Amino acid sequence: MADNTTSTATPRIGVIGFGNMGGAIIGGAVAHHVVDPASVTIYDPNASSIERAKNLGLGTASNEREVVESSDMILLAVKPQSFAATAANCGSFDGKAVLSIMAGVTADRIRSTVDGTPRVLRLMPNTPALVGAGAFALSSDSDFSDAEKAFAKELFASIGIVEFVPEHLIDAVTGLSGSAPAFVAMFIEALADGGLKEGLPRDTAYRLAAQTCLGEAKLILDRNMTPAQAKDMVTSPAGTTIAGYAVLEEAGFRGTVMKAVSAAAQRSREL
Repeated sequence: MADNTTSTATPRIGVIGFGNMGGAIIGGAVAHHVVDPASVTIYDPNASSIERAKNLGLGTASNEREVVESSDMILLAVKPQSFAATAANCGSFDGKAVLSIMAGVTADRIRSTVDGTPRVLRLMPNTPALVGAGAFALSSDSDFSDAEKAFAKELFASIGIVEFVPEHLIDAVTGLSGSAPAFVAMFIEALADGGLKEGLPRDTAYRLAAQTCLGEAKLILDRNMTPAQAKDMVTSPAGTTIAGYAVLEEAGFRGTVMKAVSAAAQRSREL
């Protein structure tokens, strides 16, 4: 059972895997003064990642075990396929708090693989965190203490929005916000290609398409609108938008997107 006492102490943070996502999370937390660089220790086998960590004023370790031993809370930011080998090098996680962004790797699997008995909070980030606009889903049924959950929320809120969901829905989140950046990029590319087909220069078409998606998302979020309400704002009877909208409907656009999310979620369950 989790210890639900609160504490004002900031945990010492260890990070195993300092690639794009691990770097974005810690870089954002440092920039927003959520963590002190001196309280963070990084390990990554890539020399350029270690150099990037040093440039941020972060501490570095020569192996995974050093990170675990020197930290209270460890962010596991490695590929799921590398987890078993990584865990074998970590030593004991007994009494540690573990944050995991590994797709498809359940909290129970983490506990059964590592040495010791850690507390585990599984989450799913996405790549827009690289520009401070991420979407994070954290497992609400974690055995983290209340203070640890509050710190985790603050950590990820520094570079995006945070939602709490039961762990069994993390795979669904992986299919949605975890994978959708690629789907949205494909949609932006397709929009731009449509503009190119109609005579627009490619660079102009890319900027217009990307800004339109960014702006529509901001409109929906800032005004607390449903997508249907936002759609209706620009869709007038017998107009240009409804003509294009009908083509998307005839091609099964909605159903195809739904199937893509489900396929990505199912793949997460299989990892």
